[in-house]
Amino acid sequence: MRVLVVNAGSSSLKLRLLDEDDTVLFADDFSTHHERFDLAAASASIANHSRLIDSVGHRVVHGGTTFTEPVVIDDVVDRKLRELASLAPLHQPKSLAGIDLVRDVLRATPAVACFDTAFHANMPDEATTYAVPQDWRVRLGVRRFGFHGLSHEYASRRAADIIGGSTEDLRIVTCHLGAGASLAAVANGRSVDTTMGFTPLEGLVMATRSGTVDPGLVTWLIQQAGMTVDDVADALEHRSGLVSLAGEADMARILSNADGGDTRSQLAIRVYVHRLRAGIASMASAMNGLDLLVFTGGVGENAPTIRSFTVGGLAFIGAEMDESANVLLTPDADVTGPSSTVRIAIVAAREDLQIASKVRRILS
Repeated sequence: MRVLVVNAGSSSLKLRLLDEDDTVLFADDFSTHHERFDLAAASASIANHSRLIDSVGHRVVHGGTTFTEPVVIDDVVDRKLRELASLAPLHQPKSLAGIDLVRDVLRATPAVACFDTAFHANMPDEATTYAVPQDWRVRLGVRRFGFHGLSHEYASRRAADIIGGSTEDLRIVTCHLGAGASLAAVANGRSVDTTMGFTPLEGLVMATRSGTVDPGLVTWLIQQAGMTVDDVADALEHRSGLVSLAGEADMARILSNADGGDTRSQLAIRVYVHRLRAGIASMASAMNGLDLLVFTGGVGENAPTIRSFTVGGLAFIGAEMDESANVLLTPDADVTGPSSTVRIAIVAAREDLQIASKVRRILS
């Protein structure tokens, strides 16, 4: 079964057509402009390859508690997905736009929604529960959901293959580091904790997102500094993170500027790595140890300096990097140091493979 994978992310729309052997038959990427991608160009690309497409798999950011497994998209599912848009207003509309786009071109082709939240849906209660009023938790459904699940699930499984192990026998921390960034603790093949929460804003420092901040800061900005809720939301989502610290969201340029002596970029890297190290230690504690540390995503795959700085602060849990292997920039590689008791791997992010496998399973 040939599967068109539609990945509508925060900064791009990626189309991948995979054949029965997961060979990529065509690939097209469309960057977002003013929060929208080029619908006309994407539609033309799909139409040009329509005769090759047997099925479609959509990456959908939020499934809430309604969808914890992939599901064939019909009118009822479509309506429920739109009802969930308020939980991820930055991301869900793009997923829905991708669904509408494909439906217009491939009306008779079966489509499956695969959810970024699903991998984290069965985390233990202590990892999903906020210590907030019971009414919020019961009536409003406030809880930690977690995101990037498709990437974390794939990266943990692929990294286990690289070192000749099985996810069933390993305690793994996966580091999905891209424009958005999160960690997951994967024990016995299951997510047991993650850094993102009710929204993708919680956790690590990201390209334009702040990551975790004191909620008291938010109330202070609204009550004392005269900002509106929209002002604060826009700032934390679009004008924080690396871009606020370094004046630049691209990690490669930040690293280059830091090497050139730019103090803002140097501080941005230290803040980024500080939060990353702390998160990894927290994820390891959720599993009572760590066997395998995995780097994936644009930064995880392509920034050896960030990997080196991160692992350099994790000697206390037995992690040591093979620096000669680290600088080769070869994803799907074991970069474990000779004295390390924690295996370390770099994995190319392939959400398309994870989605395609789920589509084939549910449509079979």
